[in-house]
Amino acid sequence: MLAFILRRVMQSVVVLFVMSLIVFSMINLVGDPVDMLVNPESLPEEIDRVRRDFGLDQPAYVQYWKFLTGALAGDLGNSFIFGRPALALMVERFPATLELATSALIIAITVGLPLGIYAGLRPNGWGTRIIMGGSVLGISVPTFWLGLMMIIVFSVILGWLPVSGRGETAVFLGIESSLFTLDGLKHLILPATNLALFKIAMVIRLTRAGTEEVMAQDYIKFARAKGLSSKRIVRAHLLPNILIPIITVLGIEFGTLIAFATVTESIFAWPGLGKLVIDAIVNLDRPIVVAYLLFVVALFLVLNLVVDIIYAVLDPRVRLQGEGG
Repeated sequence: MLAFILRRVMQSVVVLFVMSLIVFSMINLVGDPVDMLVNPESLPEEIDRVRRDFGLDQPAYVQYWKFLTGALAGDLGNSFIFGRPALALMVERFPATLELATSALIIAITVGLPLGIYAGLRPNGWGTRIIMGGSVLGISVPTFWLGLMMIIVFSVILGWLPVSGRGETAVFLGIESSLFTLDGLKHLILPATNLALFKIAMVIRLTRAGTEEVMAQDYIKFARAKGLSSKRIVRAHLLPNILIPIITVLGIEFGTLIAFATVTESIFAWPGLGKLVIDAIVNLDRPIVVAYLLFVVALFLVLNLVVDIIYAVLDPRVRLQGEGG
């Protein structure tokens, strides 16, 4: 097992290094941040001074080497716009994104799981057709358009919920979150729901497929022959067998909620990582963009590593295949 874990860790390190090279190379091809930092009418001497101050006058390979050595020491550079360490800015914004992603995941499971089970138990009912039709819409409708429609309906027309922002926060057990205040919850409902809609559709489809597969198994027929009620069959036999693949998929999808919440955070002005990186892209703030992209890569590598380890623990065949390869 130790050799299996070490092999996966080494593979992750190599992937992270390669991605850092690709990300740094590609981001240096997009625009010149000096154009955003100085007045276009500035003297050439002033432009050259700013370029030297930020190290942009050096060759790309020198800039990458400095970035790599700094990254190994935990320094991803200073933001051109904020003048602060990029890593510190991300640490400040991460709790808001984590809060939004966690809330969206909870909504997706709470809504999608029972609807998927219902659709799987009644595959030919009208309710199932409505549910599956709604899941298709959830996958197809663009997030930004749906977010704008939600703001227009629930904030502008009905006036039920706030338009944007995180709202008031409170500290509970050392954790600061908007979940602990009524105003914060009101601000959280729209962005969390908007972010969760695609995942709700995915959970519905996964759950329905798993339910139909499990309900056709012999042990379900045997449970019915024993006279067990439908609720008992669902609770004791259906759920344990469909939750494992769903949880495995959602574990990876949780990473996508964190990494790709940029559209939702921009629409609802949610002060998280997504809003930070969008502002950085607009202003060509390279250190923030590079730090965010590497964070996303590292996040998925960690999640995949955790899933691999769990699989190896639960199924020794996975570990043996990995050792043989």
